[in-house]
Amino acid sequence: MLNFEELKSFLNEKADQYNSPDFIEDDPIQIPHHFTLKQDIEIAGFLTATISWGNRKSIIRSADKMLDIMGNSPYDFVLNYSEKDLEILHDKSIHRTFNGQDFAYFIRQFNKIYKENQSLENLFLVKDQEADFQHAIERFRSSFLGSEKHRSHKHVSSPYKNSSSKRIIMFLRWMVRKDKRGVDFGIWENINQKNLSIPLDVHTGNISRKLGLVSRTQNDWKTVEELDTAIRKFDENDPAKYDFALFGLGVTKELL
Repeated sequence: MLNFEELKSFLNEKADQYNSPDFIEDDPIQIPHHFTLKQDIEIAGFLTATISWGNRKSIIRSADKMLDIMGNSPYDFVLNYSEKDLEILHDKSIHRTFNGQDFAYFIRQFNKIYKENQSLENLFLVKDQEADFQHAIERFRSSFLGSEKHRSHKHVSSPYKNSSSKRIIMFLRWMVRKDKRGVDFGIWENINQKNLSIPLDVHTGNISRKLGLVSRTQNDWKTVEELDTAIRKFDENDPAKYDFALFGLGVTKELL
């Protein structure tokens, strides 16, 4: 087992290696990179993150399909769609269990949000005493999903129900993290990247256990918090950069 300084040095080296424009080519983050308008980036990013489970190539294909439907102008489509546009979606297959009904529901919810907010950032603001996004995600869920029950609610996971909320955490990294590498967007000015966590999935969870960063066996919110505690010791101001290290190590199977 590596000691603290060795592990820090190893993870810094791997984060540095994978946090480069080459990363974009095979990753779903390429989808919001098609855009320059902030709201287009947010909508494309959120929809892509929402369907980010399974094979990365198939995620990218499905995200492209959604953007095609929106005429590759997501913000304009969200503000100006007709009911007929959404009715046509209902029988469409989008990505696994995320179907045309879910897509139509998300578009309606985006419309409500953007009528009252310039940016989705307003819904994810972290309060002073909060160390992570647990409560901010729940506040977002309340605003975005509303009180009426709908099948689409399952696609926006809840840390209060001990979900790792991997897809939202990944979306937050894309929007919040600021560096000059060109991968993450860093377009949200009012949220500090020190509050970011690492998106926890099978790959990052397994690598974190191999490296002794977490001891819990489930990939749930409690493990997200355990991983936060470990990685923030390496860099308290930019903990989410280690997502590149853990993800890269998982994909290349370098530690297996």
